[in-house]
Amino acid sequence: MIMKTKVRFFYRNAPGNAARNYIILRRFNMRYFLPALLSLILVCSHVAGQQKGISGGGRQVTIGRIIVDGNNVTRRSVILREIDIHEGEAISADSVSFLTEENKLRLFNMQLFNEVDQHIERTGDAITWYIHVKERWYIIPSVIVQFADRNFNTWWVQENHDLRRASAGLTLTDKNFRGNLETLAITAQDGYTQKLGITYMRPYVNNGQTRGLGFSLSYAQSRQTYYATDSDKLAYVGTYGGPVMLRQVEGGISYIYRPAYATKHTFQLNYKDYRVSDTILKLTPDYYANNSTSARFIELYYRFEYNGVDNWNYSLKGFKLVTQGVAREGIQGLNFQSYANVEAGMFNNIFPKWYTSVIFRGRLMYPMNQPYYFTGGLGTQTDYVRGYEYYVIDGYNYGLLRLDLKREIFNNTYSIPVKYFTAVPVRIYPKVFADAGYIGNPQPGNSFLNNRLLYSLGAGIDIVTLYDIKIRIEFAWNHLRQNGLYLHFNSE
Repeated sequence: MIMKTKVRFFYRNAPGNAARNYIILRRFNMRYFLPALLSLILVCSHVAGQQKGISGGGRQVTIGRIIVDGNNVTRRSVILREIDIHEGEAISADSVSFLTEENKLRLFNMQLFNEVDQHIERTGDAITWYIHVKERWYIIPSVIVQFADRNFNTWWVQENHDLRRASAGLTLTDKNFRGNLETLAITAQDGYTQKLGITYMRPYVNNGQTRGLGFSLSYAQSRQTYYATDSDKLAYVGTYGGPVMLRQVEGGISYIYRPAYATKHTFQLNYKDYRVSDTILKLTPDYYANNSTSARFIELYYRFEYNGVDNWNYSLKGFKLVTQGVAREGIQGLNFQSYANVEAGMFNNIFPKWYTSVIFRGRLMYPMNQPYYFTGGLGTQTDYVRGYEYYVIDGYNYGLLRLDLKREIFNNTYSIPVKYFTAVPVRIYPKVFADAGYIGNPQPGNSFLNNRLLYSLGAGIDIVTLYDIKIRIEFAWNHLRQNGLYLHFNSE
């Protein structure tokens, strides 16, 4: 039923069929989406909970001792939490090599170590597993250089690389506070956006290391901001040295439940208070609801993650599922809003050094009559069709599909005599890709990109290096017969 509805929805995209598309889209509602999504979550949770080392048949050996060294900051219990074989456990002798390599990847996915080395010593039917790690630099005073625009190309081309649209500041982050995998970050930022913020997250607060708590608090303001979308481009108001156009205060508390290595549930209760100047209200009366200059609301947020992939930073093999559900109850400037996001990715190693990926992202929103500020669609963050980086396409429900074929042509690690930077990995992947997307809006305005199929083809190169830095250089052609070279600093 769900697949049939999707096919009908994406097929009817001829000009003049916007109303018909909208009717079909209404049929694809939460009745079908949420039960299917819940079923998928339960299946992934069950699979993740059952994940265990390969027991196999034949001779059994016992894990006598696990010896960890090099962890000057990270607690041993935090490291042992990530691996799925433990002292005193019997496993198949034939599976030892596979299990140790699999758990080596798990330790890399903690993003705490530059290197993980290991070796096994056998004494009869008992083995001793030695794990040596080289820790990263956890306390990172990073200089923030952030552009007001959605991506580098928009800032460089459309905004003529105006440095006044950049924000500069300092974030002091401890990614392994007290050695417990805790994160503590304090941010101070000036420039286009002035911001102060603090975030704290402790992933484990119980003896079983399955539950965590956190909180966040931030204040931000800008003297220029967007007030409307005109022909799929953002329109801005305000001057760089003028009065403040937008103020935002956000605070929240989080609860994390991680029952298995690959499975994670996050619950958040947030309070948000947004305010804009009267100038914006005169230009866009429905910027917030009820002609208000303020939007104050309480937000309930839930996120489910299943990371059954080899590398959480840059995946090449496995399956990944991320779902999010948000419900907002307005106090002022917003009535009620709810939406669900889903991201599913399948990654395969089809031949030696050859990889494919299929990634789907989608959103359903209810009700579909929201103030302008709360309707953002394709063109922001990671949700965009490649080749359409210069466009913002407003709407309510959307789907996005990405296909990649890539080959690893370089994979090397360089040793340098600098503490915390002793190993500098460099991996390079040329690729070809194809994207398709659709976003529905029953009131399209002057948009020429919603209520129609968007698609693109392209080629590029991915570079992955130290401290999870990713660089994507892509050349894409879209259905408007436009092409361009695009630069990104995140995963697909």
